[in-house]
Amino acid sequence: MSTTEAAPALDLTYVRSQFPSLSQTVNGHPAAFLDGPGGTQVPQRVIDAMSAYLRRDNANTGGAYATSRHTDAMIAEARAAMADFLHCSADEVAFGPNMTTLTFAISRAIGRDLKPGDEIVVTRLDHDANVSPWLAMAEDRGITVRWAEINENDCTLDMADFAAKINKNTKLVAAGYASNAVGTINPVKEIVRLAHAAGALAYIDAVHYGPHGLIDVAALDCDFLACSTYKFFGPHMGVLFGKREHLRGFRPYKVRPLTDAIPYRWEWGTLNHECIAGIGACVEYLADLGRHTRPEATTRRAAIEAAYEAIHEHERELLKRIISGLLKIPHLKLYGIADPARFDQRCATLALRIDGHTPLELATQLGDRGFFTWDGNYYALNLTEQLDVEKSGGFLRIGLVHYNTVDEVDRLLAALREIVRA
Repeated sequence: MSTTEAAPALDLTYVRSQFPSLSQTVNGHPAAFLDGPGGTQVPQRVIDAMSAYLRRDNANTGGAYATSRHTDAMIAEARAAMADFLHCSADEVAFGPNMTTLTFAISRAIGRDLKPGDEIVVTRLDHDANVSPWLAMAEDRGITVRWAEINENDCTLDMADFAAKINKNTKLVAAGYASNAVGTINPVKEIVRLAHAAGALAYIDAVHYGPHGLIDVAALDCDFLACSTYKFFGPHMGVLFGKREHLRGFRPYKVRPLTDAIPYRWEWGTLNHECIAGIGACVEYLADLGRHTRPEATTRRAAIEAAYEAIHEHERELLKRIISGLLKIPHLKLYGIADPARFDQRCATLALRIDGHTPLELATQLGDRGFFTWDGNYYALNLTEQLDVEKSGGFLRIGLVHYNTVDEVDRLLAALREIVRA
């Protein structure tokens, strides 16, 4: 999009009509799904695709009969759809149960080629799914782990410290695209550049970034990127991008009959076919949203880009409104970036605490009023320990995505003010 061309407007009526779950009520209150970081809602077409597969084509792959061939074709189309979503080739896309499982698998394969004296870098900001697999591998192989620290005042990575932790012995750098706890968007392209300058691999966790921003692995030049489709309007499943040379070069732990062809050598056992059918429908939802906002978007990738332009602008307006309101509530501490001039460095995921109320108490009272939020550490354990909130319940997390509305934000702020006054 050119700098003078306006982002397409998001048709919220169209968006919300796609999601049947959004019409629910709780205790007479309209449900407000502010739990997106834990998993988004799914459009009807995803539900239909999964149901249709089970009803019509349920079979294993590689068979010499119709439903097996249909299954093969469906998986190939879903893989092509995710390749468009990530901006890579279809043979660089592997499916798995979730991002965590895929990361453990890759960490074990990479660890085969590492030895004592080698080093890896992880961060204090990450979800533990991009920490624990590397720690376990390092322990088994005698690898040194370096920790990239954070700036506690705004919950951003300390990039000077990050750069200092990378050296000639560094073999892998693992970092998140965005924090699932406090919403920080990391400078991933710079992180990849630093890793490659030292001859190290870059492994990116894009689980939390997926619903908020366009992913372009070609532009990032990362070696691996993992995400989970249930975080961006799809079913519970994980997806891995790996550069072709890495998927071919590293040796997976696998059963002997499994082919050595990529990406299949990284997909162990029978996959969750109905979820893969849902993944294809999930990507098509995003593409159709882009076509709805920019009819001139003729390719699926162009349509996905248009969808994320509209999503970004809508979420940015919600972010301005909710942070402005939160900062006016007495005794409330907001973690992360709060300056509107820096909102390009964060997504609409907010972590907070209010004096006199535990995060669980806040989440429970909000839940009774129909607001679905989360409390705890969200597996960002190193962050909650670093900020000294782990022993007192972590944070209350509010997560906005593109189907959320200004009205939901205003009602949430009113409910929080009411809880604080009580």
